Amino acid sequence: MSTLIERPADSSMANHITAELTQHLNSRHLYPSQQWLQTFLSGVRPNNPLPATKQTAVFRLLATDITSSLTQPPSGVFPVDVLQARIQTRTVLGPILCQVLDVEDVGHSRWSQVESIESQERGETTKGREVVRVLPGENEGNGGEAPVPPSKGPFKLLLQDAKGAKVYAFDLRGIENINAGMSMGVKLLLRNFEVRRGVIMLEPTGVQILGGKIEELDKMWKEGRKERLIAAANAGGDD
Repeated sequence: MSTLIERPADSSMANHITAELTQHLNSRHLYPSQQWLQTFLSGVRPNNPLPATKQTAVFRLLATDITSSLTQPPSGVFPVDVLQARIQTRTVLGPILCQVLDVEDVGHSRWSQVESIESQERGETTKGREVVRVLPGENEGNGGEAPVPPSKGPFKLLLQDAKGAKVYAFDLRGIENINAGMSMGVKLLLRNFEVRRGVIMLEPTGVQILGGKIEELDKMWKEGRKERLIAAANAGGDD
């Protein structure tokens, strides 16, 4: 029985690609697990240009659940006592990579958000005080849905780091691309942020949105949002 022996040149090239890719990802504060890295590289064609391989790796990592794909250094995850409410305020330097599991528009009542969703379901949107009926085909670029009127929040987010720790955060500043329509599983990089009694206070200068999403989580979250808002409104006596 013959055994296939890898040529030294092939082994050297594979090691070079692995080292280059690891360095590229680490420079973006992405520290993939060895299992993820090996699985990814096993599907890369030998003649694939290295820049394209690097770009694909970043794209795919941002689409993963970071609790299973990343092995971040201690400085790249939330402090173990981040939820301690007895600590009035502290500053965490980071950078810390996290993913968004939930976002809530706390600047509008839950019932008003339900009404907005139902308007979209009917193909209606607002223009000033006027209700505009969106005709079929007018929003083909949006998958046929009526455009969602932007909200300035504030927004409450549930963030999760690579270790699985979950922390609530508030955006009181109207950070660009943070809204109730953002993708679930989108990755954020936080730097030099304040934590007040176990809650992160987001500032525009300390948040970098890397992109990505977790497809299944995003689909389930969007499909169940209306029902969650109704349940929360009924439970909390929201007007």
